[in-house]
Amino acid sequence: MASHGNQEAGWRCHGNLWSNLREVCDLLHIPAPTVSAEEEVLFQHVRFKAGQRVHTIGQSFDTLYIVNSGFLKTVLIDEYGNEQVLSFPMKGDLLGIDGIHTLHHASEAVALSDCDIILMPYKTFAALGRSHAELEHAMFSVMSRELVREQCMIGMLSALSAEAKVARFLTNLGERFSQLGYSGKSFNLRMTRHEIGSYLGLTLETVSRTLSAFNEMGLISVDQREISLLDTNALKTLRRLPPAKARSKVTDKVSALVGKKLLPTWNAEAAVAA
Repeated sequence: MASHGNQEAGWRCHGNLWSNLREVCDLLHIPAPTVSAEEEVLFQHVRFKAGQRVHTIGQSFDTLYIVNSGFLKTVLIDEYGNEQVLSFPMKGDLLGIDGIHTLHHASEAVALSDCDIILMPYKTFAALGRSHAELEHAMFSVMSRELVREQCMIGMLSALSAEAKVARFLTNLGERFSQLGYSGKSFNLRMTRHEIGSYLGLTLETVSRTLSAFNEMGLISVDQREISLLDTNALKTLRRLPPAKARSKVTDKVSALVGKKLLPTWNAEAAVAA
């Protein structure tokens, strides 16, 4: 179970307080093993309000956390209190694996909205893994999935321009919302511009300036935290933005080229060259 401090910080939901193993596996998108009535295990739900911490750096590790609803961030904090955002977990994501190595969490998870979190005591997971090898393998696959996602982010940070990083972030987020059955074209950003910058290795000013430029060019529409992706293909293929004075001309030219099927995807450099 979670530490006593976390149980006090979280507030229990007033509906289904427990999930069985099949429900947890469905949430993680992994096959559920067949268990006997004697083996049936229930996993508690705990809810956290926006701003509350699910686990903190240095906290003893004894629990894995599965996001049932809501939006979070995981962060590292240096000795000066500076925060580095590592990820933005949402429904179906697994938290807490950073604590397996040393039995203490190396990062902290903070709720960005009211969240419903399922607690999976690590001892329970280990016991189930001994009885059901297929479950253990599936859970390790989920953990590997999280690591691969982080590796992709590191690769993106090293290879793309600032504008392309923001564009990929928006389209990746839209794809994740779509996979969960929500709109992938229009959604609210639960994180701040500063948190996006920390995640992408950019300044707050760069993120804000880039979003404004995308809005100006008609690639997205921005209404405070609500984002609508108007041209996902353009955002996915964007490499860098043209100078501000040239943006409206480039946008008009691209629209004409796409209409004539001479330019299949949006690219500022190709548009200028054309």
